Amino acid sequence: MSDTEIQENKKNSNGAYIAVIIILLLALAFMAYLWSSKNSELTDCQNANKALKADMNGMNEMLSGYVGTMSNDLKTDFRNMLATYDKLIEKDASKADSINAQKERINGLLDELENNKKLTGYQIMKLRQENETLRDIMKGYVYQIDSLNTANYQLRSDLQTTTSELNSTTEERDQYKDQSEQLSEQVKKGSKLHAYNFTTVGLKEKLNSTMTETNRARSVVQIKSTFTLSKNLITPAGEKMVYMQIIDPSGKTMQRSTGDVVDTDAGKVPYSDKKSIDYQNTSVDMSIYFSLRNLTATKGNYKVNIYCQGQLIGSDSFTLK
Repeated sequence: MSDTEIQENKKNSNGAYIAVIIILLLALAFMAYLWSSKNSELTDCQNANKALKADMNGMNEMLSGYVGTMSNDLKTDFRNMLATYDKLIEKDASKADSINAQKERINGLLDELENNKKLTGYQIMKLRQENETLRDIMKGYVYQIDSLNTANYQLRSDLQTTTSELNSTTEERDQYKDQSEQLSEQVKKGSKLHAYNFTTVGLKEKLNSTMTETNRARSVVQIKSTFTLSKNLITPAGEKMVYMQIIDPSGKTMQRSTGDVVDTDAGKVPYSDKKSIDYQNTSVDMSIYFSLRNLTATKGNYKVNIYCQGQLIGSDSFTLK
């Protein structure tokens, strides 16, 4: 295959690669929007849930002390109504005036029953009429309490529905979050730079102070690695630091200072030298030099690793005799 064909295939491959990354970015933005929307819905559901619980608790307190038993005995009926009114006042002070008025009527009737041992038929009829009237009034309060009870059941139903929606919204939000994190990881992988077209050699110094290539370990004063940084439209443009790690035949990283380390996805990695470049999303040819100074090169195989943005982006190897 000719060089032209190779370059053409590479361009087509890069174009498809960039298209996939752009699609991933759009998907990530959409998932972030959905996640934010679900967070807002979750907050609304939580607030509604709290309000319904507060209303339900209030209803339960209102109903907890209610008694409304009636009997055919006038004294018993009157006393039951007095006890009921006392508890109603405790639960709903807004009705205190009207309830106290009814209590005064009931107390008056009780006094009449207690003090008058010989009631005429007419008096008994009037008392029973009063009792019926008071029963009707009591029915009004019972109706109100029944209405509150119905509202309480509705609140329970609404609370159950809201709780179900809250759980569903939480699950959807967490699902969107997981998908967003997955897309973010894919975008991170897509924005990774790559180093290729490596040429790594040892350099010796000539008498005229110029440098020339050598594979003789005893003559090496510098190690030079030349490579190309790939074109990538996804990664942010701007200044980037590129790190070179040279591993000698014994497996140790060649360094002038043990403090020269860089944070990577694999943890802290020692490096030999580094170089800053102004990356503008196009391929860049660059070289990094490592001066041995007080170090001595040994015979054997060497490995070179290149790191950028916390990732291993390329490797090379060379041999010194």
